[in-house]
Amino acid sequence: MNIEQGLRFIAGVVILVSLSLAVTFSPYWLILTAFAGLNLLQSGLTNWCPMVAVLKWLGLPACSSHEHPTASAASGRRAGTC
Repeated sequence: MNIEQGLRFIAGVVILVSLSLAVTFSPYWLILTAFAGLNLLQSGLTNWCPMVAVLKWLGLPACSSHEHPTASAASGRRAGTC
């Protein structure tokens, strides 16, 4: 698992857990769902996410070009990056 996969996994878990908690206990748990969604939105716009630093600290490897066959100059990505 690399940083990009870890980030997607954590976002999915946070959203599913918060939805389950909202259905089971209180709709106020949807605030966590909204926070996760807003964080994904700002990450997409700014290409910065605080969770990436945590995942790097945990030792997850960075993405490599062989994991992203579509990564190219046309997509605005350099080879070997996420």
